[in-house]
Amino acid sequence: MTATTPALCPAVSGQGDLAIAIADRLLDPGPIITAAGPAATSLSRGLAGTALLHAHLAAHDARYAAAAGLHWSTAARLNPHTPPRAGGIFNGAGALATSLILGIPYLPDPAAHMTSARRSARWLTTRATAIAAWLQARRDTGEAGTPWQTYDVINGLAGLGRILLAAVRAGHVDAEPGLFAARDALTVMIDTPAGGRPGWWRPDPRNPAALADPHNRDAANTGLAHGIAGPLAFLAACQLEGHGSPAQVDAIRTAAGWLLHWRSDDSWPPQITAEDVAGTAAGPSTRGRRDAWCYGAPGIGAALLAVGRALADLDLVQAGCSAIDALAARAGAWDTEGPTVCHGSAGVLLCARAAGSHATADAAITDLIAQHDPRFPFCFRHRDHGVHADEPGLLTGAAGIALALADPAILPAPDVSTPWTAALLLPSPVSLPAGDRFPR
Repeated sequence: MTATTPALCPAVSGQGDLAIAIADRLLDPGPIITAAGPAATSLSRGLAGTALLHAHLAAHDARYAAAAGLHWSTAARLNPHTPPRAGGIFNGAGALATSLILGIPYLPDPAAHMTSARRSARWLTTRATAIAAWLQARRDTGEAGTPWQTYDVINGLAGLGRILLAAVRAGHVDAEPGLFAARDALTVMIDTPAGGRPGWWRPDPRNPAALADPHNRDAANTGLAHGIAGPLAFLAACQLEGHGSPAQVDAIRTAAGWLLHWRSDDSWPPQITAEDVAGTAAGPSTRGRRDAWCYGAPGIGAALLAVGRALADLDLVQAGCSAIDALAARAGAWDTEGPTVCHGSAGVLLCARAAGSHATADAAITDLIAQHDPRFPFCFRHRDHGVHADEPGLLTGAAGIALALADPAILPAPDVSTPWTAALLLPSPVSLPAGDRFPR
């Protein structure tokens, strides 16, 4: 495979055909590296994401197994030359580790990559234990609040912990110390409120220039990507897979109760501010996406669904499902942007599929396919605050769209211990009769 400009995506009909057409445009690493730039090795935008797509499709065609290996090896070679980034699961070494751990089980010959998987598990463990130790040292000095980068899915312990859980389930015992460090640190965070504010309340940044970023406001995030829903989904997964702790159940109920308290019309604001807590805010104190995987009803609903299953709590299951089901009635008017996973239609589709919400899933597929344009190199374009970009990766690119479209009912894949959607902290999809949301 040589570095060439990808051919235009052909006009196709059908969900599976479109997923394959996208994957074919992503076989060659060259255009992916060019399009992703400094993020060429990442899971969000680059090769770690495209490798995971190809691994998932490996049972469909041997070309994809070969492509997965090529993309992993290319990312490994490029990683030392990419700019240093936060050590989570979506960038740098953590992205490659995540892609390997989740992708290898889909391959016809997983054993060929097991050394890389073991090395990945050790890297993730080192990173998770380091963050957990930093948070404990911060608490020991009496500092209140928790920087969101240390606990979220993208950069922090919720994402690291979830992939370590997948590694443990796959038999990598070296992942256990990191898994338990992440689990216990997040449990303590939730159980350590200060001054009437939850333990995940964001402190004001020490750099005044950072105050201009709304993500750095004195507030608490709600969403799955950067808020408390991420740690909640991780802890629920631990509970479901037999790796809970005695203190964990109370922490889960505390965080879930907080989210339910701030629910409004089956949705959530992206963050809760001091004005919200004091009751002095005139209307929503912050604006932002309310209908996406990253922030809003789909991601938070999926987290509550996971918690309900973990605790066998029907009320929490119904709270999560109703938030996702309600999106169907608002189809065409969602507070989303573009087709990609992070804040677009593909993310809604994945959350709806996890909840068994057929009407919302159908609406998401309709919206997603309507955004297909064969003139684009990767068939779809990411959109962020009105800016369009041809992105190849999982979170903000075509690989994530193809994975969302590659429903196992349409493109069969091997049964694996942990599906690729663990990278998004989503519970495993289940096929259930209407009204029955508990796995059997």
